[in-house]
Amino acid sequence: MGKFIGTRTGCLRFAPSVYFVMMIEEVGSLVERINCLAQPHSVPTGHSGPSVHGAEFGHLPDNITVLEGESIILRCKIDEEVTHKAWLNRSNILFAGTDKWSLDRRVSLVNSNTSDFSIQIERVEVADEGLYTCSFQASNKPRIAHVFLIVQVPARIVNISQDVSVNEGGNVYLFCLAVGRPEPTVTWKENKYGLMSEGEFLDITEIKRHQAEEFECITNNGVTQPDIRKVKVTVNYPPMITDVKNMPAQLGKTAILRCEAMAVPTASFEWYRDDRRPVESDNTLRIKNEKTRSLLLFTNVTDKHFGNYTCFASNRLGASNASMLLFRPGAVYGRGVAVNVGVSAGVGFWLCLSVSLLIKV
Repeated sequence: MGKFIGTRTGCLRFAPSVYFVMMIEEVGSLVERINCLAQPHSVPTGHSGPSVHGAEFGHLPDNITVLEGESIILRCKIDEEVTHKAWLNRSNILFAGTDKWSLDRRVSLVNSNTSDFSIQIERVEVADEGLYTCSFQASNKPRIAHVFLIVQVPARIVNISQDVSVNEGGNVYLFCLAVGRPEPTVTWKENKYGLMSEGEFLDITEIKRHQAEEFECITNNGVTQPDIRKVKVTVNYPPMITDVKNMPAQLGKTAILRCEAMAVPTASFEWYRDDRRPVESDNTLRIKNEKTRSLLLFTNVTDKHFGNYTCFASNRLGASNASMLLFRPGAVYGRGVAVNVGVSAGVGFWLCLSVSLLIKV
């Protein structure tokens, strides 16, 4: 058997056809040239044709790269009279002349004449990867040409964590499993701050509320576009009242007291007067609860409306309260102490109220 000589020039991706030129040298003299052509199989209209990757080669063996599911034709060009010819995959005979030895229906003979001996493999599988040999007998001397078929599989995520809900301070463990040929990389990305973590597993210890977001798992092996999936992480925490202000009001005018609280799950709001009576809506006062805040809307302020109001926000994780005044401009409250905002002095009352609401939740 002769050896192949020549120079490899690199890969051509998505070429319509790729020629492989092999030179056979025997006893120091060039006796034969064989041209092997790898070309894509045509597909019906409406379907994208397969891509065939390859390169000119001269060293034994060389490679053709194809995507899983594509079809490919391996063509062996012959420029002299031959008596016998065959295609082999590893040590298995696929065709001996026009006689098919392979039991695989995906493998077929495309051409078998004096100049062209070609086979086709449809819907290429990973198991098809390996060495293919075109062998023939010419002038009582055997000739062979080799090519190695590489089957690539796009990176794909096959298993990933479900969306997670965790209380603040807890631990989060995410996983993302991917397959592909070549072996794909897996990267976790945090979109809020652009942080990256390599590997299939992402561990977050003592998670904080600001870390609640969607985490992206990205897998890639350079065959096609990366496969990307997302996992939503929700961080639960008790209410924290953030916006409380004393408000001046004129008799007969409108006024608004605002109470804003950040919480996950969303907080429920209640209002109380300075004598600890729950505030109820009437024709001059209305309570409007929104997602993160509650409003006391006074449509016609009277003397009875002036005083201390307490906003109470709660969810299943805890509660928070804060007090504020609706006051007449220039008025003095609490023995000449200036108007201010603070946590209600009735600690025992609010503690009992918090416990009762949490039990209900």
